[in-house]
Amino acid sequence: MSAAAESSLSVSLWRDRRFRRFWAGQSISQFGDRITELALPLIAVGALHASAPQVAWLTALIWAPNLLAIVLGAWVDHRVHKRRLMVLADVVRAAVLLSVPAAHFLDVVTLGQLYVVALLMGAAGVLFNTAYPPFFVRLVPRSSYGDANSKLSTSRSASYVAGPAVGGALVQALTAPVAVVVDALTFLASAVLVGRVSIDESPAAHDRAAASSLLRRAREGLVFVVRHPVLRASLGCAATVNFFTFVAGNGLIVLFASRNLGLTAGVIGMAFGVGATGSLLGAALAPKVSRRFGVGRSIVVGAVLFPAPIALVAAASGPLWARAGALAVAQFLSGVGVMLFDVNLNSLQAHVIPDGMRSRVAGAYSTINYGLRPVGAVVGGLLATVIGLRATLLIGAVGGALSLLWLLPSPIPRMHSLTADQPVTPDSVQTEAAAVQRQPPR
Repeated sequence: MSAAAESSLSVSLWRDRRFRRFWAGQSISQFGDRITELALPLIAVGALHASAPQVAWLTALIWAPNLLAIVLGAWVDHRVHKRRLMVLADVVRAAVLLSVPAAHFLDVVTLGQLYVVALLMGAAGVLFNTAYPPFFVRLVPRSSYGDANSKLSTSRSASYVAGPAVGGALVQALTAPVAVVVDALTFLASAVLVGRVSIDESPAAHDRAAASSLLRRAREGLVFVVRHPVLRASLGCAATVNFFTFVAGNGLIVLFASRNLGLTAGVIGMAFGVGATGSLLGAALAPKVSRRFGVGRSIVVGAVLFPAPIALVAAASGPLWARAGALAVAQFLSGVGVMLFDVNLNSLQAHVIPDGMRSRVAGAYSTINYGLRPVGAVVGGLLATVIGLRATLLIGAVGGALSLLWLLPSPIPRMHSLTADQPVTPDSVQTEAAAVQRQPPR
């Protein structure tokens, strides 16, 4: 940890100007993302008359670069200045987005261009995300990992509450291409704010990594994850949760709510809005819950509470208020669960990964974890066609909850807190777990 970070252990993150700048940049960018998530498909459908499969490709291409995250992460670990890479990623995303309204006003926008935009946006996002972990630990004291992740996740959740409404208003008032300009400006704002965050970026890790090839460093990142008892279990759990929640993805939930439950678009939208408030609450409460019950137990609860409520939707019946209420409650509980899982798991990963391996491990993690998402979506579509929507949702709920089986035999459930003075290595995890097992029940 840097000396600057160590000296600020007792200082609230809101009093840390560097963190405030980074948080502001990320918050602004998150709200911008909600605009583009609405505007790009509307451009494809409204201006280019794209079909449903063609629109689906936009989402698929944004996720596709994660399949190469393991290699990109190894390359990022070889770079000294991670902050510059994050700024570059923001600038690239802004430039790529600005090409859309420019082409639209010149009447030369094509579906192929939107596909390229989606692919480049995804690639720049992977670059930002693989450079982020080493930047984060240089910026935030170890004792504040949970608090920092909570604040960042709260902003993200808030963007899902208010972002779609703001985006819809902007698209209606300014048209979709002009609304995309707003998102581009948020990336530029993020680039400026991140660029003004001063951190100590030591070249030591870069010097150690310089001797090995890119593919060897990528392999080292994957091997480290597989051999580390905490990272192996957390990756297996996260990948399983993501696969099954994409099997029973929001698209199928919306389709089931509309066709099977007979809910209107307005009611469905309100239910998803309630779910977003659950995420907001979960992000805010995650640090307190982890301090009270332990980081590991919070991750375990989140791993179950995130996917399991999908079963409530599948089982919904009765009058309108019961059907709508089941959807709203399920979305709310899932929102709380995903934040308990993400905030605490992100903090734990920041704690256990050594500085010289952070980007490589993040790349390997993303390749497997995010690479399974589109696979889950495809499997969900096939299952829905063969066995029906209700059964598919139940498979998603049960399969996702069974991700718990990755955690139970691992040291994670027995980890209560993340100490500031002792990073967790594979050996120390086993030692701590053994020590915890010897303690009498509370």
